[in-house]
Amino acid sequence: MLRPARIALFTATAVALTGSLAACGAGTGSTASSSGAFSAANCQGGTLRVLDSAKNDKGFDPAVLYTSGGGAIPRLLFRTLTTRQSVPGTNGTKVVPDLATDTGTPSQNATVWTYHLKSGLKFADGTAITSADIKYGVERSFSPQLAGGPPYLRDWLVGGADYQGPYGSGAKDLTSIETPDASTIVFHLRKSEGDFPYLAAETQFAPVPKAKDTGKDYNADPVSSGPYTIAGFTKGKELDLVRNTHWSRSTDQQRLACPDRIDISLGLSSAVINQRLSASVGQDADAITTDTSLDAPTLAKVSADPALKQRVVTGKFPQIFYLAFNLKKAPFDNQLVREALSYAVDRTALVNAEGGTQLAVPSTTFTPESLTAAHQDYDDFPAGATGNPAKAKQLLAQAGHPNGITVPLAYDTDDTNTGAPAATALQQAFAKAGITLQLQPLSDADFGSTVNTPATEPALTLTSWGADWPSGGPFLTPIFDGRQIVTGGGNFNLAQYNDPSVNAQIDKINQITDYAAAQKQWAALDAQLGKLALTVPLYEEATSVLYGSHVKNAYLDQWRGWYDIASVSVK
Repeated sequence: MLRPARIALFTATAVALTGSLAACGAGTGSTASSSGAFSAANCQGGTLRVLDSAKNDKGFDPAVLYTSGGGAIPRLLFRTLTTRQSVPGTNGTKVVPDLATDTGTPSQNATVWTYHLKSGLKFADGTAITSADIKYGVERSFSPQLAGGPPYLRDWLVGGADYQGPYGSGAKDLTSIETPDASTIVFHLRKSEGDFPYLAAETQFAPVPKAKDTGKDYNADPVSSGPYTIAGFTKGKELDLVRNTHWSRSTDQQRLACPDRIDISLGLSSAVINQRLSASVGQDADAITTDTSLDAPTLAKVSADPALKQRVVTGKFPQIFYLAFNLKKAPFDNQLVREALSYAVDRTALVNAEGGTQLAVPSTTFTPESLTAAHQDYDDFPAGATGNPAKAKQLLAQAGHPNGITVPLAYDTDDTNTGAPAATALQQAFAKAGITLQLQPLSDADFGSTVNTPATEPALTLTSWGADWPSGGPFLTPIFDGRQIVTGGGNFNLAQYNDPSVNAQIDKINQITDYAAAQKQWAALDAQLGKLALTVPLYEEATSVLYGSHVKNAYLDQWRGWYDIASVSVK
């Protein structure tokens, strides 16, 4: 999942929601507030206020949303075959049943996955949810007019590469999805995918009643299968949610759905959001945010105020900020040059450019430490805290560049994490090693079209990558699998690295359905690839978020590194 903005609490391109999203990290949370202890059995009532900076102009079509583990707001509207476990701590990174009775039964070497639905499931209009509704929801996500969701289904499902969705004259269904009865659905994959239960938590697996589908207009008023339904939606301004009276906790163990109503204000400035949450006056005492973390000045204020400090949740989304080399362009076709840049990096300066140690943590591995199960410590090119320019110069001389090199560095001007401050910090550090960076600022739209198209990709790019779910598979595969190189655009294998033996290792790991065993193999592959200096890992982002003084049960969702909004209460 490419970041900046795929934190996908609303949509993606995550990472604090318009900035950053998911999972494992150290964190704190609260189960009580000044207004009394939290009780899951008696938490219903009141109105939760949400203050967000994202405008969410695209609406809420489950086919288009790109979320991690169902996102924040979308998870209140849509249920899926599986979902993330709603508990604090590392158990929150586990996938659990949602509409299905279990996380799926694999067969034929994890190329066939079968699910059975729970009984008593209903849409907000009172009609029963069937396997046909889930099949149709998946199929419509293939329609070109509903593009925007994650790409895995097109790659994984038999026939998915050529399927164009259920719309238009003569449109057919996707035969690799079978519904032998109203409560059974079977997926046939063209290759082994042990992570399929994690993908089944994406909103593309939300049921959609065919009779209520309005195509591209479905985003304004989708039929809810979750605990809330849309009462009013003004794009870019506000979203009001009320209870879905046909939802029941008896079939949903992962959403407490405590508030009677959730009123969401959109398009607010980050400064206003943090000021209102800090003051916690009036209705703002019942408020949270799903996309705005604390900046350095607010963090300093919080650190000096014990009462404010108690209303902060901290954690990390598994995302790495890194330098990407284009191995098809000189001088980075030479590993010695890539190693030189690895030694020249001043990670302390980068962390300071990000706002300090409370907002960023230096990293020497591609798989971030917050992706705990798939992480293995290594530092193949030890630069120390502030870089090793002497070692970098030595390597450049060995590579035939005794007088240094000059290279362009592309970065996204709209990305607050990998934008101008980080690029400038790199430029200053590399100059000490005889490496002249010519900064190449690109707007967000130009960055994606330029960097992610192999024909126009620069030699060196400052970028980031985050996990669609807490596993090494979606973290390493798009970046290092040579079969993932997309020549026409949307390419994330920026090294354009294609090693058949590595591709085979990826296939072998994908056959493993035991999560812990698979993660050990992903960690080993990361360490193996790290020795090749295909990237320069820089840092992980840390997130600290405030909540209002009346909010209870605001614990860290370790899948996304944010509040689990389905569990908070204001009563």
